[in-house]
Amino acid sequence: MTRIRRHTGWIATALSGLLATLAVPALAQPEQDARPTPATAIDWHTCTDADFRHMQCGSIQVPVDWSHPRAGSLTLALVRRPADDRAHRQGTLLVNDGAGGSSIEQLRLAMHVGLPHFAGAMTQKFDLVAVDPRGVGHSTPLLCGEPLKPAGVSHFPRTRAAYDALVAHNRAFAEDCLRRNGRLTAHVDLTSTARDFEAVRRGLGERQLNWYGIHYSTLVGRTYAKLYPGRLRTMVLDTALDDSGSLRSRIIQEAETAETAFNRFTAWCAGSKTCALHGKDVAAAYDALVARAERDPIPTGGRAHQPLTGEDIREATQDYLTLSGLSWPELAKAIAKAQDGDATDFTIDPDDTLDPVQVQVPACLDTPRPVHTFAQLTRLQKELARVSPHLGGAVRSYRSVAGCLGWPLPAEPVRGGTLVHDAPPALILQSTHQALAPYRAGLTMAAQLPGSVVLTRDGDDYSMFLLSQCVRDATNRYLVSRELPAPGTTCTD
Repeated sequence: MTRIRRHTGWIATALSGLLATLAVPALAQPEQDARPTPATAIDWHTCTDADFRHMQCGSIQVPVDWSHPRAGSLTLALVRRPADDRAHRQGTLLVNDGAGGSSIEQLRLAMHVGLPHFAGAMTQKFDLVAVDPRGVGHSTPLLCGEPLKPAGVSHFPRTRAAYDALVAHNRAFAEDCLRRNGRLTAHVDLTSTARDFEAVRRGLGERQLNWYGIHYSTLVGRTYAKLYPGRLRTMVLDTALDDSGSLRSRIIQEAETAETAFNRFTAWCAGSKTCALHGKDVAAAYDALVARAERDPIPTGGRAHQPLTGEDIREATQDYLTLSGLSWPELAKAIAKAQDGDATDFTIDPDDTLDPVQVQVPACLDTPRPVHTFAQLTRLQKELARVSPHLGGAVRSYRSVAGCLGWPLPAEPVRGGTLVHDAPPALILQSTHQALAPYRAGLTMAAQLPGSVVLTRDGDDYSMFLLSQCVRDATNRYLVSRELPAPGTTCTD
């Protein structure tokens, strides 16, 4: 099995010290799809990768374009970890990521930090199957030659000339992806990905699947449930997203959420001696660093990355805010290191299972295009600066919009907000404070899946099965018995 890009630095080291377990991947609404899914067998063999000892590695062929299933195929890669208690096995739990994230690499990371020792029923009674989505990782990958954002191109253009340069680069990037990947570039959308999972279900020979998804994969799971009623037994949705409103409002809400997370990070620094910036005005230090880098980009200590602008630093900050016990200390160190003239740590994505190109291309297919002119983008930037004075609105959803300007392929967003019938009541895990999604997004997702319950975790993190015994207990109870916690239940650990 080919290894994809991985940074095995501080995240694996920090995670190995936690008394926790599986970090399962991070998670639309087309109309019901009555078309049959081609039945294709999964080609299984014993994994040769040492991290997946005693597991099965597999592959399955699916159409590139589900509307024209005979017009070419691609390969999905899978890894299956059999349930420990085979006599009481209750089925398959599909752990999947999407939007540029490798589920297989997430499983590898889980093995490194102690899976299955703290997972309980999740690994005792369920086969875990990690599937790399189309275009990602070990499956047929999207590989593009142009950089996402080369030197001299800004996602926050201040002049019409800078805006035109951004649009021209995005178009060149997309055209390069089309040349290198052909039809796949136009078919890494939510709906195609969900149809792939139905092919996986049939290949596994399961009547129903169990679903565990984080962040973007909460949308993939909901899409699957809409397309294929009755095919899911359970759904665990960790850090649900809300795509029911306008994209403009969603960008502003995400910017507000990330800004709140940043303010909580600075408050933690003020109160914790483990923060590398303890005793300093962290918000002021961060703002000064961004301003300095805008005037004179800060080197990264090598040739692998260009010097970073203030915009680059802001765009790298949101992902450092997602795990308070792990990434907050590292963000403080990254700021201190950049103050000393080395911005290298802002080039390292804390989630090393993501590929930025494989994140951006699906976003341009799934994301509406609310911005068509320089004037519209400028107005959005001003609103973001108002609600997000430190990060400036440099969040994932804004980067998707800015990075898709000029794309030659049309967007085909799916409509959220409607009821999904014949889906299981879902267990939705949502933190009160999280840099990627507001708490109310969990409530919006629950309203679309009748009978669902939001299990609130009082904290700042996602991937909550990893971090909270209370969440693990509730999740395993739900997976085994389909028993949901009482509405209003809050986990405080």
